[in-house]
Amino acid sequence: MKSSTIAFVPVIAHEQARLRTDCFARSREAYVNGDGAAAHNLSEAGKRHGASMEKYNAQARDYIFRANNVHLPPDTIDLHGLYVEEAEEILEKRIDAARGRREGHLNVIVGRGNHSVGGVRKIGPAVMELCRKRGLKVEEEVGNWGKLIVTLGQGGGGEQGYGRYGKQQPHHQQQQGPPNDLEEPARRAVPKIFTKLQGCCIIC
Repeated sequence: MKSSTIAFVPVIAHEQARLRTDCFARSREAYVNGDGAAAHNLSEAGKRHGASMEKYNAQARDYIFRANNVHLPPDTIDLHGLYVEEAEEILEKRIDAARGRREGHLNVIVGRGNHSVGGVRKIGPAVMELCRKRGLKVEEEVGNWGKLIVTLGQGGGGEQGYGRYGKQQPHHQQQQGPPNDLEEPARRAVPKIFTKLQGCCIIC
């Protein structure tokens, strides 16, 4: 994919989501009106649009993640700019890979919520909860509340797994809005970076 194209990937994904919703709504209407064939066809069309939406969202996710991580040291991962579900999925894989290599810790950049809806942080609390469930100790880096340090040994689990970050910040409910819609992905569409990223591994 050309770098000039990546800025439009979120636009395409949003349009596919709109078409999916429209098809499913029309399918229900056709079913209510007794037109089973039309209802089925519209439902299948909605599924196809949904699959396309997932494909384009994945392309945008991979590009943003690579652009943020290409120059970071091996013990650090940058998750900001992603949806919460995407960040959780990538972090789970990275934790497993790091523990498989017997690494002692992982630095996780979660951002400060500047591009989240309402300026409310979502990735940070989600990372805290994920680590708690896995029994890992996690704490805020001193002087930098946009970065967490995850100890990859057993951190005791439960509330004991929280550092200063967890005590100071509430666990906000995740919101479904995109990260500043198109502004952030478009801003990241830098041709020189994209050229270097073509062969990068996403997770490790």
